[in-house]
Amino acid sequence: MRTNRIRTTALAATALVAALSLTACGGGNEGTKSAGPAPAATTESTAPQTPQTSETTAPPAEAPAGTASTPAQGKHAGGNGDQGTHSGTETATQASSTARTTCTTANTTVTVTKVTRPINHLLLTLKNTGSGLCDAYYAPHLGFDGAQSVFPILKDSKPQAVVTLAPGEEAYAGIGLSGEPGQGKLYKSKNLSVFFAKKNGSTYDTPAKLKLPAETYWDDNGFVTYWQSDRANALMY
Repeated sequence: MRTNRIRTTALAATALVAALSLTACGGGNEGTKSAGPAPAATTESTAPQTPQTSETTAPPAEAPAGTASTPAQGKHAGGNGDQGTHSGTETATQASSTARTTCTTANTTVTVTKVTRPINHLLLTLKNTGSGLCDAYYAPHLGFDGAQSVFPILKDSKPQAVVTLAPGEEAYAGIGLSGEPGQGKLYKSKNLSVFFAKKNGSTYDTPAKLKLPAETYWDDNGFVTYWQSDRANALMY
């Protein structure tokens, strides 16, 4: 009786161990089965991100902005262009109003007259007959008929600035016909050539031809002044 009980107990223990082993194996299979879907879930969750990212970084939306900025810049440039044209017009107007040239026979008239004071003096009057400003440079170069050289120029009469004449304005030069009485031989002339000086000091080839007052005598000690803006200054020497 005791031996049978022991066998029964041993069989029961063996059955319990087998049952526990089957339970353990079944749990392992279920764990493996539940872990299987995880990779599939991960693949499905990452798949939609790719097109979403491409839509976010797509550049076509920026193209209209670039196109719009170009006309805006063009309009701004055009505004500057208008200002430049306006400024150019003003500059051209100012240039035309202040345009100047050298006083010559082409834009002036010259007259010569005899004065009572000082004695033995003549007065040259230069008038601007042109439509713009003209500069009377240096002194007139005088050639009396029969003279061998240009009449002497009085250096002390040089003004501080070149005389500029507007249309209708006049400049003056005084002619001292002779030095002290008895110091030189007198010459009688009927005609006078007036050569205009250039800015560089040389003279134009074409002179103004003038008829001298009757009984005009001169000698080698005479002189002519620089062009002056005032009549009195031309006759003060």
